[in-house]
Order: sequence, then C-alpha cells, then structure tokens
Amino acid sequence: MTSTTTVPRRLVSLAEAAEILAVSVKTVRRYIAAGELDAVRLGRRTIRIKAESIDALIDAHPVNAWRVRTS
Repeated sequence: MTSTTTVPRRLVSLAEAAEILAVSVKTVRRYIAAGELDAVRLGRRTIRIKAESIDALIDAHPVNAWRVRTS
C-alpha cells in the first residue's frame, strides 16, 4: 500500500483576500469574474479564494513590468 500525503489547501474569505491585496471586496469579486483569481463556492453564499491564486495574481503584476529598460 502506497502512502500519499496531501497538502492541505488554504482557502481565504473575500474579506481576507481584499485585506491581503489591499483592495475592496468588490474588486476581489471583479478579479474572480475576470478569471484572475481562482475561487470556490461552498454552499449557496460562501465563496472562498485559493491562497495560491492570490500569490499568482501578485506575481503576475510586478510594478516595473511595463517599463522597458534600454541599457
């Protein structure tokens, strides 16, 4: 029998995601609708965001990405 270890997934609420990203809850909802954040619905009203998705969003939008350096 093979032993498999599962890494627990970390889910955060809309309010927690908004606090981490320093944006409003409405903006977090927009990110979800645009497909920039991965979210899951638990029940009729509860929405949780995958923490890895927040990290990916942050990594995908570096501050100086638009600037082309000419050296």
